[in-house]
Amino acid sequence: MNNTIEGIIHILGLLMLIVVLLGFPLMILWNWLMPTIFGLPEIGFWQAIGLNLLSVILIKPSIKINKD
Repeated sequence: MNNTIEGIIHILGLLMLIVVLLGFPLMILWNWLMPTIFGLPEIGFWQAIGLNLLSVILIKPSIKINKD
């Protein structure tokens, strides 16, 4: 029981770390490029997280490797 709770906490911590590591680079790159190139507004951290989530939903990897 105790190991299960610790495992869940480790997984949640890892997921939060991944979200932060994916959100900040997107936010920085967007705010560096998009307003200058296309005149778009700057975005915040949570908007960058939302863009990451939206891109995962819309652009699913469809690479299938058959090992025969």
